[in-house]
Order: sequence, then structure tokens, then C-alpha cells
Amino acid sequence: MRMTRLLISACILVPFLLAGCATPPPAPQSAASAPRPGVCAPVSPTCPQPVKTVSTPAENLALPPPGHLVRTDFSQLPHWDSGLSPATWNAFLESCTRLSQDAPWTSLCQQATALGPFDALTMRRFFEHSFDPWQILNPDESPQGLITGYYEPLLQGSLTRTAVYRFPLYGPPPDLLTIDLGDLAPDLKGRHLRGRLVGNRVVPYFSRAEIDLEDGPLTGHELLWVDNPVKLFFLQIQGSGVVQLRDGRRLHVGYADQNGHPFRSIARYLMEQGQLSLAQASMQGIEAWARSHPQDLQAVLNQNPSFVFFRLLPPDLPGPLGTLGVPLTGQASLAVDTQVIPLGAPVFLSTTWPGRNQPLDRLMMAQDTGGAIRGAVRADFFWGFGVEAEEAAGHMKQAGQLWLLYPHGVQPPAAH
Repeated sequence: MRMTRLLISACILVPFLLAGCATPPPAPQSAASAPRPGVCAPVSPTCPQPVKTVSTPAENLALPPPGHLVRTDFSQLPHWDSGLSPATWNAFLESCTRLSQDAPWTSLCQQATALGPFDALTMRRFFEHSFDPWQILNPDESPQGLITGYYEPLLQGSLTRTAVYRFPLYGPPPDLLTIDLGDLAPDLKGRHLRGRLVGNRVVPYFSRAEIDLEDGPLTGHELLWVDNPVKLFFLQIQGSGVVQLRDGRRLHVGYADQNGHPFRSIARYLMEQGQLSLAQASMQGIEAWARSHPQDLQAVLNQNPSFVFFRLLPPDLPGPLGTLGVPLTGQASLAVDTQVIPLGAPVFLSTTWPGRNQPLDRLMMAQDTGGAIRGAVRADFFWGFGVEAEEAAGHMKQAGQLWLLYPHGVQPPAAH
């Protein structure tokens, strides 16, 4: 009876807890493979509205299809020949460590592993012989969508709170409740509700404004402390990063969970308030605004109720872990919507470099997800680590097209 009441409460709370911008993809294959939250540039389109019909029949919870796929050929991929790189090949081999046990990937991954190091001609022939390209279209048949960027940030921090290091990273709270909606409706497999129990009721979990109080409800669950609230905010958007301690040690942190509230763009809010122009609405522009408005900063951050919890990652990782559970590769890994693009699959991206009209066409691997990455032609480009990666990611807000490469002769799930 107690579980029945919880499930009924969960159904009633779907509009509040479904978090269209904060819902993780299908469960990862290991504890290491957790989804990022609102992985997107500060300016991103408004996330899809949560399902509003929550009456008793479970089928009413189903989400509409985000788009569809159309079979094409490699001649339709812009600059296909020049879009291959050693980084992409290595990223594909990383994907194979997770896909090799799943049909129809088993034989393809065995072939790829046997091919050895990168060779452009061999790689091109392998993909052309083994895969079919499918162009991804929006529900209205349009081929273009938004391509943003993300990176692995570096923050300065401490294991203890000090006068300088006073902004906490929290681990997952013990009272955070997650309900798999796939238990209620098959169409919602991989969608989750997040909340907490009050008596026998499931209520929304604490928002950012409630968590970030001086004596907030999560006091005692701090992992680390950092010196910059804006960089901490962007760390939550990126989903993973590096914290350098005062003794020089570097700790890798990654996404562990999220409070279930939807991601809201503070850049959009600042533009609506007349505080930023469209040209200033970048990560760098928000940081500049924060430096000149410290007294207003927390109120603006609270406009995004989504809040991310972290965990410490192994120190020897070559890159942050994506949702697939493999290290991400700079300029070769992509965050996507798994309702359309299966994790691990190759995706050909055609867009432009940040702030320029110069074509950026390359094969990448769908190895990550993001709470704000929702929709068919929608992706987040992982730039890597360092100042240049931060600069590129902060300014990337480009139009682009996507093609899914799927094993030859097999229909992708979204094409059914």
C-alpha cells in the first residue's frame, strides 16, 4: 500500500518533477556512467515543456517523438572525406568498449579493433562499408538545429571551508528519491522523477534557492569548497571538472545526480531584464556581469532552480566520463538526446566554428547527454580542457545539421 501511494503521488507530481531539462537518459552500464545535467552553453533554447496530462491511464504520460530519421548516403555529408581524424577513431574505439557486447555492434567493434591505429583511407572505407547515414530531422521536417559547446573547467578549491573557499560542491543527498517512470509506462523508460519523502508523500526536492542558504538543508554533505560561485555554477552546467587544491593536487569531479528541477538559462533571464545584450549573452559575458554586480549575483543564480550533485572520480582518467561511461575526447565527443541518437553511435556534424562562418564538419561520437540537450537536431560539442576549450565552448551557439551513422542494414530505433 505504501508503494502504491508513492506511485500515485509520483503520477500527480509529473509536471513538477519530470524536469524536461534535467531528466537523465537510459540507465548507464556502470556507476561511472552518469549523465550530465544542463550541459549547454549559457544561452540555449527553452527546454520542452513537461507532460501536462497526468490522468490515470499510463499512456497519457508518453512524450511526443522529438523528430525522425531519413536514410541518405555518404555523398550528402558535407566534407565527409576531411571530417575524419585520429581523435574520432580513438573515440569510436572507446565507444566499442561499451557497445561490443550489443548486437549489431559486436562484429563492427571487433573489426575496428583489428584495424589498429588511425589511417584516414582505412577509416573512411570502414565507415562507408559498415554504416548507413541517416539524416536527423526535426518534427517539422527542418534539418537545422542548435549546436552548443561545453568543456572541462578548472576551479581552485579546498577540502575544508575557509574565508576564501566558501562555496560548496555537494555529494548526492541521502534523502533524494528517484522514481523510474518506465515502471508506470513503457514509453517513459529512462525517464525519472526526483523528489523527497515527507511522510508518505513525494514532494519536489529542494531548489537551488533553498540549497544555497547559509544553513541550508544539505549542510554536512559537502565534498569540496571553491572560491568562485560563478565558476561553480558553470561547473554544474558542464557536469564535470577539475578542482585544484592549495597544495597543487588536482581532484576530478563528475556528475552524480540532480535535484529534478528544470534547467533555466540565466543568460536569457539577464537579457529579459535588460542586463545583457544578445552579443553579451555568453559564459564570458555572464562572468563579467557578475564581477560588476556581486550584490545581485545569488538572486540571478537562483533563477535556475536546477542543482547538480557531484562525486570524486578516479585521478588517472584521460578525460571526464560521459553518460556512456567512457572518457570524453576533446573535439570528438558529442552530447545528444538519446530519444533520437543511441549512445555510442557515430554522428556526423555539420556546423560552423564559434563566432565564425568557417565550416566545422566532422565525424563525432555520441558519448554524453545533457539536461538541456533535448530535441532531434540538438547537440553539445565537447571541446576538452583548458583556456582555449573554455573560450570556444563559451561562445559556441551555432546552427548545424546531424547525421546518425548506424550499422548497415539495421534500422535505428528512432526510425521505427
